[in-house]
Order: sequence, then C-alpha cells, then structure tokens
Amino acid sequence: MRRRARSFIAALLAAALVVGCSAGKLVGDPLPSQVAPDFTLTDGPTGEVLTLSSLHGRVVVLTFLYTSCFDSCPLTAETLRTARDKLGNSANDVSFVAVSVDPNGDTPATTRKFVQDHRVEGTLRYLIGSQSALARVWQAYGIAQAVSTRDVLHSDVIYLIDKNARGRVVLHSTVTPDDLATDLAILLKER
Repeated sequence: MRRRARSFIAALLAAALVVGCSAGKLVGDPLPSQVAPDFTLTDGPTGEVLTLSSLHGRVVVLTFLYTSCFDSCPLTAETLRTARDKLGNSANDVSFVAVSVDPNGDTPATTRKFVQDHRVEGTLRYLIGSQSALARVWQAYGIAQAVSTRDVLHSDVIYLIDKNARGRVVLHSTVTPDDLATDLAILLKER
C-alpha cells in the first residue's frame, strides 16, 4: 500500500503541472489511471464503517474537510450540493465522501450538524477517525494538514474516482458546480 500511495502522490504532483483541457474532456487536472488507495473510516453522522473499496462500481467524489472551517470547506460542500442537484437522478449513482482533517474537532455531532447546515444530509458521507487512521489517508492522498492556533490548514482538493476505483482527476474548491456536474456526468457514462 505504501508503494502504491507514493506513486499516487507522484501522479498528483505531475497532474498539478498539467493545464487546460478541450471540450468533452474532464475539467480537472488528470491523474494516471491507477487504483485509488483504499481506506476504512467511520461515517460521523451515521456511525457506519465505510471502506473506499466498498464503493467500487460507483463514481466517487472524495474531498477533505473540517467542520469549523469558514472558507474553502463550506464552499466545497455547497459546490457538491449544487452539482448533486444539477445531476438530478444521476446523482444516485455518485458517492460523495469527505474525510476529516480535524480528528479532534470533527465528531459525530459536529459532522451531523455540518451535513445538515449544508443540505447534504443523506448525500455526503463525512468520515472521521483517530489521528493515526486519518493520517494514513492523508498520506495516501498527499494531503498536507497542520493545526494552527485558530485553524486547520490543509490541502484543498476534490478527487474524482471512476467506477473502477481509479483516480481520474483532481479539482479544487474553486471548481464551479457546472464543471463538477459535467465531469461527474462524463464519468457516470463510462463503463
């Protein structure tokens, strides 16, 4: 797993250098088509244990958030909600997953409130865990995380993973809901 995670991180860095795309292609920065690193965490709002591999066969939106964030995290949640709404019934075939970057502040109660406040209850699986469990996921996905006196500093990314569990593109909180919905629609049409 460690070797696969390193190659996934190297691919992410290479993707950051790629700019632009043509019509009909995915908007995000492309990733090499390799299996996204698996993990097991707990859905804060429901208490259910979830593995990424259990979502095989579905398109997955994977992002990293914390509930007391006041800038990029609420923006990301709103973008996910709006993109979900734009997809209509097709959104039923997409798994929206957030992994906590704040193991101390993201609790079942705070994650439940976050998904309610952003109207993604029943849509966004907000995963929490111990510091060590979350740190393994951050490392596998190249997520920088640090706690300051007021905030949790972290990488602002949204990964799109196809039905075959392969990382396809990386986006950021600045992606428009239209572009995210378009990328998801493209991935949903693939076999």
